[in-house]
Amino acid sequence: MTKNKWESWTPEATKDFQLTFISWYEKEKRNLPWRVNQDPYRIWISEIMLQQTRVDTVIDYYYRFMEWFPTISDLAEAPDDRLLKAWEGLGYYSRARNLKAAAQQIVSDFDGQMPQTIDEIRELKGIGPYTAGAIGSIAFELPEPAIDGNVMRVVSRLFEIDADIAKASSRKIFDEAMRTIIDEQRPGDFNQAMMDLGSAICTPTSPKCEECPISAYCESYAQGTMTNYPVKTKKQKPKDVYYIGTIIENKQQEYLLEQRGENGLLANMWLFPIQEVSKKVFEQMQSEWSEEEQQLSLALDQEQELMVAEENVVPLEGYDHVVWQKRNLGEVTHIFSHLKWHILVFYGRNTGEMTLEENQEWVSADRFSDYVFPKPQQKMAALLEQEMR
Repeated sequence: MTKNKWESWTPEATKDFQLTFISWYEKEKRNLPWRVNQDPYRIWISEIMLQQTRVDTVIDYYYRFMEWFPTISDLAEAPDDRLLKAWEGLGYYSRARNLKAAAQQIVSDFDGQMPQTIDEIRELKGIGPYTAGAIGSIAFELPEPAIDGNVMRVVSRLFEIDADIAKASSRKIFDEAMRTIIDEQRPGDFNQAMMDLGSAICTPTSPKCEECPISAYCESYAQGTMTNYPVKTKKQKPKDVYYIGTIIENKQQEYLLEQRGENGLLANMWLFPIQEVSKKVFEQMQSEWSEEEQQLSLALDQEQELMVAEENVVPLEGYDHVVWQKRNLGEVTHIFSHLKWHILVFYGRNTGEMTLEENQEWVSADRFSDYVFPKPQQKMAALLEQEMR
């Protein structure tokens, strides 16, 4: 039976590899705010923020989050609106909600202190194998691998592993390889070295092998097969979903906002009213409401630039006293992990009494910063601002 390539390394070769790799990390490691000490809370927050998000994007969010919620207890007691405001723009908002739930677990079950075993860390809401490995190895020096996409890419090239990294079952193979080569004396530094190498040198499409500190150990470099790894099946294309979005302004120059429900996508966040429609209706309204090119007018007496929609073509149902501009303001799109939202945006002025639902409010533009806006809402607000110039 053929051995896995990492099994052929002698203890001496493994030790030499570790010393070479750690020496490189000590010289080249990135200066990041969560690396100033081994505080498990700082490490935990940074690792959750870094999921699906670039390091340079995370840094400012990280500073603000730690300023607003400096301790686990502060996070456990955080008002939901304040928490989501701190996360606004990072996306994947379930991460923030899971952070608070896990902080409450730590307060109730672990006397407010981060647990120090992998099994107990894994019990916390929103923490999977990778995050547990990162916290355990960096904060507590536990010899636990932290395996993410960067690490799988590095290891797949190092040992020419052809397991499909898109399949959950493949993680076992990378876990076995990492446990063979990880430096048990400095597991946190080893894991962070893997992260830095994958981010800066062993990149997805153009690996800088001539700069790589471990190229002498790399099977794919020796064979010239670097770009064959990692093996990964393509993700399923996000499903297209179509919406009509409406920016409705009243005589007090306030805009109608709606808060979404407590569950589901963008829970508890605020948007201009939107309504899902079929692709056919979306494209019909794109065509029928695009003929006018005039600038957006806020003057109610300039009725020639506005029109009351016919019953069979209305931007959004249920707004009888709204006078709509003749054209749409444009389309905004936003991709979630499994969905792609297309929002066709319209502007209207409310000319009569409007009975608001419990989840609706009139809000002036100078108060938008007090509300938690997801990316689709930010894009619609930016479209309005552009039209008003």
